[in-house]
Formats: sequence, structure tokens, C-alpha cells
Amino acid sequence: MTRLPWAVLLLTVLGARYLSWRLNASLNLATPLSTTVSLLTLAAELVLLAGFFLQLWFTLLPARPAPAAGPIPMPAPAVDVLVPTCGEPAELVERCLRGCLAMDYPALTVWLLDDAGRPELAELCDRLGCRYLARVDHAHAKAGNLNHGLRHCQGDLVAVFDADVVPLRPFLSRTVGLFTDPSVGFVQTPQSYMNADPVMRNLRLERWLLPDEESFYRWIQPTRQNLNAVVCAGTSFVMRRHALERVGGFETATPSEDLATGIRITAAGYRNHYLSEKLSAGLAPFTAAAMARQRCRWGSGSLQTLRTGADPLRIPGLSPLQRLAYSEGILHWFSFPAQLVMLCTPLSLGLLGIAPILIGGEALVSVALPFFLCQWLLTRWLSGHSRAAILPELYRWIFLLPICAAVVSTALGRPRQFRVTPKAVTGQGPTGPDAGLLLPLLVLLGLQLLALANLASGRQPLLAGQGAALPVSAATLGVLLGWSLLNALLLLLAIRSCWDRPRSDGVPWFALSLPVRLHHQGGMVPGRLQAISATGAELSLESKDAARALEATARLCVEGLLPGQTLPFVRVAQRGAAIGGTWGPLTPLQRDQLETLLYRREGLWPTLRAPFELRTLPQVLLRSLQRIAPESWFRRSLIPQLPPLAGLPLPRRADLPARAGAPDPAR
Repeated sequence: MTRLPWAVLLLTVLGARYLSWRLNASLNLATPLSTTVSLLTLAAELVLLAGFFLQLWFTLLPARPAPAAGPIPMPAPAVDVLVPTCGEPAELVERCLRGCLAMDYPALTVWLLDDAGRPELAELCDRLGCRYLARVDHAHAKAGNLNHGLRHCQGDLVAVFDADVVPLRPFLSRTVGLFTDPSVGFVQTPQSYMNADPVMRNLRLERWLLPDEESFYRWIQPTRQNLNAVVCAGTSFVMRRHALERVGGFETATPSEDLATGIRITAAGYRNHYLSEKLSAGLAPFTAAAMARQRCRWGSGSLQTLRTGADPLRIPGLSPLQRLAYSEGILHWFSFPAQLVMLCTPLSLGLLGIAPILIGGEALVSVALPFFLCQWLLTRWLSGHSRAAILPELYRWIFLLPICAAVVSTALGRPRQFRVTPKAVTGQGPTGPDAGLLLPLLVLLGLQLLALANLASGRQPLLAGQGAALPVSAATLGVLLGWSLLNALLLLLAIRSCWDRPRSDGVPWFALSLPVRLHHQGGMVPGRLQAISATGAELSLESKDAARALEATARLCVEGLLPGQTLPFVRVAQRGAAIGGTWGPLTPLQRDQLETLLYRREGLWPTLRAPFELRTLPQVLLRSLQRIAPESWFRRSLIPQLPPLAGLPLPRRADLPARAGAPDPAR
């Protein structure tokens, strides 16, 4: 990190040269229409560059010491754990509650806040030893539910987990010690996912692409820590109850109650911490449409914060830098309309005969290319290897039109209603893409291809009116051709990802490599665990003959996964030297130990590094041409886990080992 200021300085100098050129030498002001198109493109580019450079410059601020949790004081402060739920599957809620109860902490009370009022969940809480609360009214969605639970809390601290999230056993022991400083208001930890999101899963890029949220938690949140402008992210956080009550509880005027409440606590004078340890994991949306709904809610809710008392531009108590940091995070959502403009920019020459940017060969080589090449090469390094430069833009492109609609609607005073992200698989077969996602992308792709055809052939644009009125240089034509071609390729990938890969259920499977022993009536066969879930496992044996020899075996047991336990195993499938099967009947102890192995143990979730894009782009293009096979035995979407007691160095995403009997973990 000692070289980081030099990278920031280099990008700043190159960016200043580029902006100076854009303002003084690249605008097409020949006609009123060309002036409008050129200035609109410039405005969109300025919006995108402003967000990039603000985040870049935030990294230069003096670092606050990384939070170090001291020993938990004795007696340990009481913690109330709130789990809000509204219709999630009962088995998912039970997994969360069991994880909360298993946390290694002596003084906690777990509350299930059920906004659906389901009797089976009340019975579940009675069986597990949790407290159950249900409201008569359901005002203010999640925020109202949390405030209803808060009125029943007596502990010094309040921890919040969404119903799909499972905390690791040391979650509270790692976070509560930070509250020995009475000025600390809340501690936020990263959100991790135990399943691949739809973009990764539908394109089978689990080995090549990191979740979109990784750059937020590994690049943006640490810089906000330096500013004491940590963003409360809705789950996996702990708050001081007194601080929460002092600001009136959770903000109810916006669906982004987490962001607004965190701003209020910061403005009240509390210091807040971001603890960069993966201490919990939840479920990513199962479908592209569900993920679009989630992102639209985030964008609309964040912008609604500007119309509450938590508006960072108006609330008293924030420093200028804190106002800037929080405002940038909210106004960042306007970068989506700006990106839509940039997507349509190269169309203007092919469809209207207007060059939105005028560029010569010398300016291209000496000004534009150095700046954008440096961005491409340094983004992965500056972000802590949490993202590359081009491929993560897929997340924006797929949801670009729905998010733009939500942002514009909210800005015009018609915000989106709160809708819970579905956490259940509703069907097993292919259902086709969501029309609201697919059709706008098809229209944009058709326009890009038409513009490309016109540019490549030199035909008169179909909609040409006033024309460019200036000669178009070869460099300008080449840039717009390349730009349009890149847009077309990204749109093709975005369209491809709209087809959700069929799956039978929502149980997450993990890539976990451990030596095991398979016991059968005739003896023991050594093997290796390749994939595992709460419902079954896939094992590789030493040979195909060893796998075939087990076909007539009625009873199998797997040893080596749990301490002192052998798990009953029912063989279901075979592929080469690999066999797959489901777990037989488990005792309560075996079930608890298995869930600890899969969801709760310390050091469970690895921090992976995004591979270099020259390695990933060919793989992405190849996979985009292949058929999406439904998930089945030896063809599963897998998320990697670290084996028990594994240490550093941590693996790279692309370095995960391929599984026996199949091409790789992302099949």
C-alpha cells in the first residue's frame, strides 16, 4: 500500500489531462443537435468520473487504526439478537436461528420478529428457546418490525441479522469487544453469500467473477472507516441500544432504514467501526428478476434518504468530509442514468450521423488511451483485488434499465414500494427470462448492431438529419466502432445472463476439499470430498472400479467430516471415479455438527482475489456460447469454503481446483 499515493497521483494527472482535452478540443459544436448530443455525453462522463475520483481521493486520507476488539468485559454486556422475517421459508429461518443461538457468547437473547404471523414459527421458537414477536399492524416494513422488537429489548447491545443470514460462532466475541469504548455507536461487518448470485450462476462464472458487493466491502467501506462515515448495511451489524434509542430507533421514512439510521447515529457524535472480517453469510437472490428487484429497492431507498431527517447534506453534526462521503454513496445511483447515456453515445454516429466526440490520432494515443489503460490496469490493485475493470460492469448492464427507471421515478417523487427479495426457489424447470429485463436489452442490442452495420459499411444513417457538419476522422470512427462493438458484446452477455439456470431447491452447495473414508459392508475405501451441502455430498474415489464396486452396497457411511462421527450416505449417482449421494437419517448431534461445518465455524469464508481480465474474458465469451445445463449431480454451482483450521495464504478465485469427474467447480 505504500505505492498507493503514486497510483492515485498518476491517475489524477492523466485524468486532468483527459478532462482538459475533453472540454477544449473534443466537443462537436457544429450544429444545435450535435452540440446537444456532445454536451449530454460530456455531462454523463463527468458524473461517472466524479464518483471514481472521489473514491480514489478518499484512499489518500489518513487511515484510522484498524479496529481491534479487546477482551469482552465481565460481566459480558447483554446482547439482543433481532431476526426480522416476512414470509421466508421456515427451514431457512430455522437455519438462521440455530446459527444465532450457537454464537460463542454468554449473554444473548434471540428474538424472531415475524411480520407474517405464522404459527409454525412460533412453535419453532418455543422448541429452540428463542423469543417470538409478531405485530398486529405492519407499518413501515422492516424498520417498523425492528422498532417493534426494539421496544422489548433490555440488553446493552442489539445485533441484527436478516432471516437468510447465518452468523459464525465468533461473531459476537469479535464485535462486542469494540464497544468497550463508550463512543462507539455501531459495528458493521461484511455481507457474504453462501450461494452464487444470478450473474455468476447463469453464466457459470463462479471461478472467474467475484460478487458485485466485494468491492464495496473491501474498497469503499474501509475508506469510509477512515472518515468515520461507515455505512450501516442492513444485516450483520451490532448497535449500542442507547445510541439507537437516542436517534429515535430505526428510520421509518425510507426502505433503506439501515443507511439512514447509521447516518443519524454518526451525526449524533458516535464513532462507528467497520470490521473487515467475514463473520456471516446469507443468500444471494436466486433469479435475475429477484436481483433486479433488490437493486431497485436499494437505489430507491437510498435516494429517499435525501427526503428524511437523515439527509447527509442537511443533518447537523456531520463534518464536511462525512457529508461528502455519505452524499456520494447516495447520489452514486444517478450514475446509472449517466451510464445509459454512455451506452447510447456511439449510436449517434451510426443512427444520426453525428459524432458525439471529435478525436484525432494524436489525442487518442497521447491523452485518451493512457488514462483508460491506467484505469483498466490499476482498478484491480486499487480495489484490493476485489474487482477487475470491465467484467463487473455486467452487474450494471443487466439491471441498467430497471434501476434507471427506479432512480428517475424516485427523483420525481414516486418512490418504489418496499418488496421483500424472494428467498425460495419457486420452480425446478426452465421458466424463461423476465421480460422486463430481457426486452430493453434486446432493443439496445438491436440499435447497437444497426449502428455498427452503418458505421462498418459507410451507409447513410437511417435517421440522419443535420449531419455532423464536420469531417469525421479515422480515429473518431475507430473509437466509436470499438466502443459500439464492446457495448454489443456486453449486451450479449447481459442478455445471456437473463436465462436463469434451473435448480431443484435453494440449498447451497460448497466446494470443500477434505480427505474422507467411505465405509461399506466389505471394508473401507479412501476418497476425497469435492462438494457438500446440508442434504448430501459428492466424493471422488481412487478409481472408477472402486466407485463401481459400491453399486451393490446397501449401506455406506462417510467418516472424516465430523469429529467422532460417521454420516450415513445413500449413493444416488456416479460419474467416472466420483459418486454423489444424500445423507441418511441424522441424529440431532450430527445435524448440528454438520451445520456448524457448513455455516458457523470460524474462518469459513475465504477472501478471494479477482483474476486478471485477460485470463477471464476468453472464458466468459466461451461460456456465453454454451448451453445452460440445469444443476444436477456433478454439475452444480459451488461457492468455495476454507477447510477447518486452514490458514493463509488464501486462494485466488481462478485457482480453485477443478473437481474430479467434471470440468471445474462452476459447471
